[in-house]
Amino acid sequence: HLTVFSVLLFLPSGLLAASPVEAPRPLLPPQVGPRLKLPAALGKPVPSSVQDLGAIERHVQSLLPRLSAATVGIRAGRAQGSGVIVSPDGYVLTAGHVSATAGRDVQVTFPDGKRVKARTLGAFHTADAGLIKITEKRKEPWPFIPVADMRDVKVGDWCLALGHPGGFQPGRPPVVRLGRVIRITRYTLQTDAVLVGGDSGGPVFDMHGRVLGINSRIGRPTTSNYHVTVSSFLDNWTDLVRGRVWGSRGPSQAVMGINGEDHPRGCKVTGVPENYPAAKAGIQVGDIITQFDGKPVRTFRDLVLLVSQKQPGDKVVVEILRNNQKIKVTVQLARR
Repeated sequence: HLTVFSVLLFLPSGLLAASPVEAPRPLLPPQVGPRLKLPAALGKPVPSSVQDLGAIERHVQSLLPRLSAATVGIRAGRAQGSGVIVSPDGYVLTAGHVSATAGRDVQVTFPDGKRVKARTLGAFHTADAGLIKITEKRKEPWPFIPVADMRDVKVGDWCLALGHPGGFQPGRPPVVRLGRVIRITRYTLQTDAVLVGGDSGGPVFDMHGRVLGINSRIGRPTTSNYHVTVSSFLDNWTDLVRGRVWGSRGPSQAVMGINGEDHPRGCKVTGVPENYPAAKAGIQVGDIITQFDGKPVRTFRDLVLLVSQKQPGDKVVVEILRNNQKIKVTVQLARR
């Protein structure tokens, strides 16, 4: 159990100037940012003194000007959300349910109230990952934040969640909440940073000042807050930039046909309905699925996401553990 404190921090707005120039559209994913030398207090399970709290506060304050400048409000029709710019030419990460579909004209608002035109690109709805591109012409690069290397992230790490709770409000910069990482998979990050409506699509940062993920599901208690990891974007960057919209927040079109639960070594199979692909391939209750189509499976959610990226009829190799023995089976996915 982690003892956690939360703080609300407000940062004065900066000034952003715009001038015409055509921004390039590279397919290269956002750059990974460097690690910083962190205060010793951030390595402790909990702050143990007033000095520790002061060290954490000073470090957070040192990051905020840069993080806040790249955290934007998004208005798509009547819907409002948040996002973060991750490239100098204006690619914006947000939640899939904020961007919704490709080709929509949206409005991006900076902390100082400046509004620019943008357009939605692709969305991976199963992971709730959406991409937007600022289309306004500008001479200078847009303020942006590099992404994190998710291999650096571990449970217990401190993090910062930014967004526009209740929607963008003139004169109020992005609100900052401090929290901890309490669970992580390849595509899902769970934290106890307090979020409310309007924060959807906003960024969560590590203490190195890099984007860890995007605010997705907001609920109660505070431990019910989920974020889309940057891996969801990086693994699918080309498709997102090209405007592909796929996956579903509901059941995917392709089906494998198992019931499962999280297991320390992968996804444990708890049920195999008859006449479904998994049963036909010989998968059994008690098997632990560790890989799907060559990609690691660490949780049941991982498996759901991987299946959602496939089409009915696709044949995939599934690696399982059965009685501590590795077995590979080929499963032909069916239509739901």
